[in-house]
Amino acid sequence: MPQNKKPKLAVWKFSSCDGCQLTLLDCEDELLAVAERVEIANFPEASRAVVKGPYDLSLVEGSITTPHDAERIHQVRRSSKFLVSIGACATAGGIQALRNFKNVKEFTSIVYANPQYIETLNKSTPIADHVFVDFELRGCPINKYQLVEVISAFLHGRKPNTPSYSVCVECKRRGTVCGLVAVGPPCLGPVTQAGCNALCPSYHRGCFGCYGPKETPNTASLTAHWSELGMKEIELLRLFRGFNANAEAFRKESEAHEK
Repeated sequence: MPQNKKPKLAVWKFSSCDGCQLTLLDCEDELLAVAERVEIANFPEASRAVVKGPYDLSLVEGSITTPHDAERIHQVRRSSKFLVSIGACATAGGIQALRNFKNVKEFTSIVYANPQYIETLNKSTPIADHVFVDFELRGCPINKYQLVEVISAFLHGRKPNTPSYSVCVECKRRGTVCGLVAVGPPCLGPVTQAGCNALCPSYHRGCFGCYGPKETPNTASLTAHWSELGMKEIELLRLFRGFNANAEAFRKESEAHEK
């Protein structure tokens, strides 16, 4: 990359709440540093100005839930040298992936007066189910420092340095007493990837699994422990049906407790 030519950065939205895009704007001082090194060529959340592609780096938020978006993501991939999916929607299908376990036509017939006008897919799926993704950045929403790290890694031609260990490690680092042992609320920390600095456990709440499954999670062992303590099957199922319900490890564990 010539030093006098800034790489083009594009940010794309699919089915999502915009929270991960807002994380980029929330970078504030860090965003100014990013803007000095890249040309923000396409970012509707921040500006109407659009610079034509191709783009050197695309950040994609949101899941694929409509036939139109299933086509559009291929256009984004073709116009992008590197593509990074950001957030639980883009990496696992998001909270809207709860539809994957039920009949979508039944939902639309109840909610809409004229469901025949609704064009939607039966499932909400991550970006990687449709096109090749160079890197996935987890979180609901993503961690702004991890986002800056991903952009920095791209600029320097290296692999992003993001954790693959569990939220439990973050609890230990900040000196938070293990709620799973001492307090007792159900906590997905042992099987969830770090990234939030153990936010919920620091307020005496169990981890909700916002960053999805960690590397090699042992979900069956965790649910076996809760089952021994008297937790019902429906409760075990619901624990894994959150922001990352469609992430493979969480999906399989919830289905194991579905009657």
